[in-house]
Amino acid sequence: PDEQLDLDDGRWEDIHVVTGALKLFLRELPEPLVPFSHFDKTPLCPPSLAEIQDLCLRGQCIRDLVLSLPPAHHDTMKVLFRHLCRVVEHKEENRMSVQSVAIVFGPTLLRPASEEGNMAMHMVFQNQVVEHILNHYGYIFPD
Repeated sequence: PDEQLDLDDGRWEDIHVVTGALKLFLRELPEPLVPFSHFDKTPLCPPSLAEIQDLCLRGQCIRDLVLSLPPAHHDTMKVLFRHLCRVVEHKEENRMSVQSVAIVFGPTLLRPASEEGNMAMHMVFQNQVVEHILNHYGYIFPD
């Protein structure tokens, strides 16, 4: 059922509540923002990303991954990362550096269909992809 939320309600003033709600929404999607098929079949899939020593090539692979997303996923990711870039711009006040945002949002936005395999390698992969997108937003999402 459609729930009507009053965003003027005082409980939404705490940024942690809003961030938690956003993360929960993204985590509860039937498929993550980067669909399982893209996570599992990309040449970036762990451990491949770590094996790409050429940073330009690695960046091109991440851009290609984002560009290959279905339109709804791509457009949502563009808006979300534009917002996350603004969060990082205020890292002195909010203590949310690129690395912090990547740790918080990486596992929510990219995850394998199955939890089998090397979880530590998946976390490194998730964080690297999110960090790269944040650091190169204009290249990955040209207007």
